[in-house]
Amino acid sequence: MREVFTIDGRRFSNMAGFYREAEWVFTCGLDWKIGRNLNAFNDILRGGLGRHGYGQPIHIKWLAYEKSVRDLGKETMDTIAEIILDTDNSGHDCTLEHL
Repeated sequence: MREVFTIDGRRFSNMAGFYREAEWVFTCGLDWKIGRNLNAFNDILRGGLGRHGYGQPIHIKWLAYEKSVRDLGKETMDTIAEIILDTDNSGHDCTLEHL
C-alpha cells in the first residue's frame, strides 16, 4: 500500500511557496533546506529524507490543483506532473491525484 502525501495548492501561489510546501510535506527533521529547484524536488520524491523510505512507492494528492495551474502556469505544472509520474528514469515510484 502506498503512503499518501498531500500537497495543498491553497498554501502557496509561487514557486518559492511550492518548494516550502514540498519540503514540509516530504521531509522531516532536516537541519538543512532542500534545494529550490525541480531537480531537488525529484530527489525528495525518492524518499529517505524523513517521511518515507528511499524508493518507497507513494501517492500524492494535490489539493487545489487547478489553482496551482493558474498560479504557477500550465507549462510549469505539466513539468512537475511529469517529474512526479516519471517512474522509469527518476528513481522513485509515485502516483498523482488532482483534487
